[in-house]
Amino acid sequence: MKNKYLIVIADYYKDISKGLLSSAKNILPKSSLIKIIYVPGVFEIPVTISKNIKKYDAFLALGCVIKGQTPHFDFISHSSTDAIMKLSIENKKPIGNGIITCLNMQQAIARKKKGREAAQAVISVLSQ
Repeated sequence: MKNKYLIVIADYYKDISKGLLSSAKNILPKSSLIKIIYVPGVFEIPVTISKNIKKYDAFLALGCVIKGQTPHFDFISHSSTDAIMKLSIENKKPIGNGIITCLNMQQAIARKKKGREAAQAVISVLSQ
């Protein structure tokens, strides 16, 4: 049976997002059906997954938040993570959280391949 994956990716930092997506896609089974939806920022990821929750077997949330001078980083990071976890538990569907939270662009560049870990987590849960 082919699993259907939805990847929702925030492309605010396009270079970082491209790396996250590439590393995630490389690990997903080749026989899978994969759809990608781009959103402006990580805050839009949970609602996009929610709108599509019945159509797919598993999800990947990919994006990057870089800390600035205001508390915005904390609000976005916490609310997105909490919403993703709630969606996963309530719908009993795996959502790989590949949203990286970094203090600066150098950290983000170094973590561009973290999409792979989110994909591995989803594959692991699907196989249970």
